[in-house]
Amino acid sequence: MSADKVPNFQFAALPYRRRTDDAGLEIMLITSRDTGRWVVPKGWPTEREAAWDCAAREAREEAGLVGEIQKRPLGSYHYKKLLGNGMPVWCTVEVFALAVAGRLDSWPEQAERVGRWFNLDDAANAVDEPELSALIRELPTHL
Repeated sequence: MSADKVPNFQFAALPYRRRTDDAGLEIMLITSRDTGRWVVPKGWPTEREAAWDCAAREAREEAGLVGEIQKRPLGSYHYKKLLGNGMPVWCTVEVFALAVAGRLDSWPEQAERVGRWFNLDDAANAVDEPELSALIRELPTHL
């Protein structure tokens, strides 16, 4: 297997909130630091960190979001990540729903990313990964 096909595992939060006007769910997407694409908060786990705890930590660090994270993944998606050394690796990302309760006043990556609430369809259309788009569209069936 070539180096660019080695799977790596990351964990992501799919932050959502229920609209107060009863018009459904909204999804928070953030921009990636390198390309400015719309993505969900995700990252590498630390040693002995539960997958859902990693997802919740990434939501805090990348978007300042806090809330209740589900301990069962919604599913997963795949993407090719360029590492700092320029080497591409395939990543599998397990996604956990995060019911957002609030946003911190400040967080580590606040100056590096933009966050925005999208309605479900717009969020699904804004991300590049078809598998992530499908997970976004299916979110209401998991709640």
